[in-house]
Amino acid sequence: TKFLDGNALTAEEIAQGLRKAVLARKIFPIINGSGLADSGLTELLEAIIKYLPSPLERASLEARDALDPNRTLKVNFGVNEPLVAFVFKNIFDPYVGQLTLLRIFSGALAANTSFLNVNKKARERFGQIFILQGKEQRPVDSADCGDIVAIAKLKETTTSDTLGQDKLQVILPPLVFPEPAISASVKPKSREDEEKISQALQKLAAEDPTFKVAHDPQTKALIISGMGDQHLAVMIGRLRKRFNVEVDLGTPKVSYKETITKSVKVQGKFKRQSGGRGQYGDVWIEVEPLERGKGFEFVDKIFGGAIPRNYIPSVEKGVLQAMSEGAIAGYPIVDIRVRLVDGSYHEVDSSDMAFQIAGAMALRKAVLAAGPVLLEPIMEVEVVVPDEYLGGISGDINARRGRIMGMDSKGKNQILKAQVPLAEMFTYANDLRSITGGRGTYTMRFSHYEEVPHKIAANIINQYQVTKKQEEEV
Repeated sequence: TKFLDGNALTAEEIAQGLRKAVLARKIFPIINGSGLADSGLTELLEAIIKYLPSPLERASLEARDALDPNRTLKVNFGVNEPLVAFVFKNIFDPYVGQLTLLRIFSGALAANTSFLNVNKKARERFGQIFILQGKEQRPVDSADCGDIVAIAKLKETTTSDTLGQDKLQVILPPLVFPEPAISASVKPKSREDEEKISQALQKLAAEDPTFKVAHDPQTKALIISGMGDQHLAVMIGRLRKRFNVEVDLGTPKVSYKETITKSVKVQGKFKRQSGGRGQYGDVWIEVEPLERGKGFEFVDKIFGGAIPRNYIPSVEKGVLQAMSEGAIAGYPIVDIRVRLVDGSYHEVDSSDMAFQIAGAMALRKAVLAAGPVLLEPIMEVEVVVPDEYLGGISGDINARRGRIMGMDSKGKNQILKAQVPLAEMFTYANDLRSITGGRGTYTMRFSHYEEVPHKIAANIINQYQVTKKQEEEV
């Protein structure tokens, strides 16, 4: 009202008003700056102090009860509350090793003690706690709510895990990362680097959840996957700079996925007798498709001891192993729910391995019977071009199986927004340059997965079958 009455506000009154609006989430401060140019950093730190809430000023946080998944609990902020912390990142330090970064939402954590990893249901001991200051790690005796700290050499704990103690076991919502959209093989340039490369890549993957490392089961090649060719180039640069490893990068390939289109119920039975103790595992599973992007769900519906409780995780492990290589083109299987509904066991011959094999057999049989299809990554593409090139760009996007989602004007330029399959975008930088005479720019990011058109999918599947047959004959 003071301002509306025509009176000027003091700097302190403006700061107080901004702080109230930020706490109410009506205003979100944006600070411009550059770490490399050492510009804007002081302003950023001052804004954090002036406007952002301390943990004690925040409302309570909702989390899932780890002991009852259908129940939600409130996490109250305070030093004297039970410990609730969340792991949001891993980094690798050449001197300390792996550092796990976590934010403490409530309670306190003392050095040289232990915590309960609620996700893993494992208690983990640790030594020092560090406050990170640039490249330096400053050891502290303890940390409490609101602190962001690092702990070295944790064995069980990974990104998105919730940490706590026995008296309050809650699970905070996990970080959601997009699936990698592109893959390429990597090969060390020298034999001396063969042992180093796999370890180095695994360390990079631990830091970046959108970067994956795997071995191709057919070619035995080392495969890296990321969000695009620039992402892979950045990771190869880090490999060279941080680990002194030079590699040859293969031609990038699209990271296709496989899924199913209908529900089925199948049996997977593994029985082997060859003198002495045999092997026996028998499972019945129901498999159904999930919404795109939902990943994988495993539901235990065993009653009456048809399968002993200690073998249930073995079945799930076997299912997951089978999902790593699809039935029609060898790509990972996604977006399915598997219900374990029945089975049988042998008191002597049943084992962890037997039920893993039975679970894998059942999953492969189910996928073949459930209308398997191929999925491809769809990218959100934004192209900025002068007005006179809009028609040519629109036609080119359509020719790439793209869908134009909208257009905006910005001065003399047009902004075209579209969704385009990644498989059609590998040459786009050069093609855009040719169409616009170098006057067009574009950005691209992963959006979602969609079913590949039948004719294109048939070619991909046929190529996989031919390659697989050739490898089997060698």
